[in-house]
Amino acid sequence: MSKNIKGKVVVITGASSGLGEETARYLASLGAKVVLAARREEKLKAIVDDIKASGAEAMYLSTDVSKQADVENLVNKAVDTYGCIDVIINNAGIMSIAPMAETKVDEWDRMIDINIKGVLYGIAAALPIFQKQERGHFINISSVAGVKVFSPGGTVYSGTKFAVRAISEGLRHEIGGKIRTTCIEPGAVDSELKHGSSHAASSEFVQDFYERCAIPADSVARAIAYAIEQPDDVDINEIVLRPTVQEF
Repeated sequence: MSKNIKGKVVVITGASSGLGEETARYLASLGAKVVLAARREEKLKAIVDDIKASGAEAMYLSTDVSKQADVENLVNKAVDTYGCIDVIINNAGIMSIAPMAETKVDEWDRMIDINIKGVLYGIAAALPIFQKQERGHFINISSVAGVKVFSPGGTVYSGTKFAVRAISEGLRHEIGGKIRTTCIEPGAVDSELKHGSSHAASSEFVQDFYERCAIPADSVARAIAYAIEQPDDVDINEIVLRPTVQEF
């Protein structure tokens, strides 16, 4: 059913590494026109050059999802270039694990700014366009930590990812009709997410856990493609995927 991916314009945040990068490469291989966004321009350029060398269409824009103007500019640039957007994948995220008693308020703020506000800014930028087109697809990346609270250490991170699930479900209910909404909740996936903890003991735990359990990022890319490739009247609302060895 990749025919429902071919030619679609797909905007992807957090696309300079990990599952964002793998999703961009995979969807491009299926014929999508991909628009990559992240803060690290050099990495984005290298990925886009590689995708173009394979014969697919791609572009990038340096974007900080914690800044609404950046996200709005990203979506507008995609529309200016390709005439529309069909899918926005709100993927950018950080995971800072530490016990609540460490009161790492700066890290809490950063997770809220990127994991929650970044998703909301993506929705705010794309929704008017989707409504005008009378079609579109939101894909928001949550986590298994948004299904079950990861504690001790991940309480605030879980809070942000529960929020993504709640926002996705409310969005689906409110806009329905011809606009689709999917929330993806991955378990441990090989990506840079595991490097986000400044608390030494928590970081050591996370690194060890990912080394033992993590599955490749293209596992999520295939789940995302599955949601996109469905007929337009089929809305895959939620996908949870974990390594088989992951207990929670």
